[in-house]
Amino acid sequence: MPGPEVTTSEGATRERALLVKRAGKLWTVVINRVERRNAIDGALLDELSRLLDEAESDRVCKMIVLEGREGIFCTGMDFEAVAREFASGELSQDEASRYMAVIKRFTSIPKVIVAKVEGQVLAGGVGCVAASDLVVSNRSSQFCLSEALWGLLPACVTPFLIRRVGFQKAYKMTLTTETIDAAEAWRIGLVDILSDDCDDEVRRLLLRVGRLEEQTIRDLKQYFRRMWLIDDAVEHEAITEMARLFNTPRVRQNIKNYVELRRFPWET
Repeated sequence: MPGPEVTTSEGATRERALLVKRAGKLWTVVINRVERRNAIDGALLDELSRLLDEAESDRVCKMIVLEGREGIFCTGMDFEAVAREFASGELSQDEASRYMAVIKRFTSIPKVIVAKVEGQVLAGGVGCVAASDLVVSNRSSQFCLSEALWGLLPACVTPFLIRRVGFQKAYKMTLTTETIDAAEAWRIGLVDILSDDCDDEVRRLLLRVGRLEEQTIRDLKQYFRRMWLIDDAVEHEAITEMARLFNTPRVRQNIKNYVELRRFPWET
């Protein structure tokens, strides 16, 4: 179904990147970029950031469920948007910073973030999953860190992925770029709940976390964050490395070839 339109700063119209349903304690947020395979661009990050601000100020909301449309959860950064940035010069650290800021909010906002995965998850989409408090997946979903195929690294994803699954499993996903199925994702801890009825599992979770006070959720997230090594230095290193790689000639050419010719790097 099409989403409501918004007017851009240039006066053009586009569909909203997110569809939001507010139902008391539960807010459902659907990534609405099917024509771009639910890829991440600046507009989506801006909408998601504003949505988190709104949720944080809402005293009733306890849980935010993030999902995708049409069998795709999220496929990471939108290369066409990146290619447009290249046309005006070097890609700044801004996009990586905005992405890092959003998934960092997942780990600090006093609401429970649930990734409901029913389909494909690639690259930066894995970061959204890894940073979520809880992950519910159906059995047909697939997960892949594909960045290395393009000469990139999942620099902003890695801190949150290591926190979830451990160093070696994150390293293997990065190095092999192999696709893992939902059962394997559950086995290594990327998925918390594997189910044939994700909506029923979300309802069950809401019955539990809906009883928690907001301050308890805030305290819990702050405490567990102090137990892990994602500090300002780690975040800065991730953002800097992501921007550096995107601005290397080989990566720029790989992305240009894909956007203009639909040619993958390994096909040269």
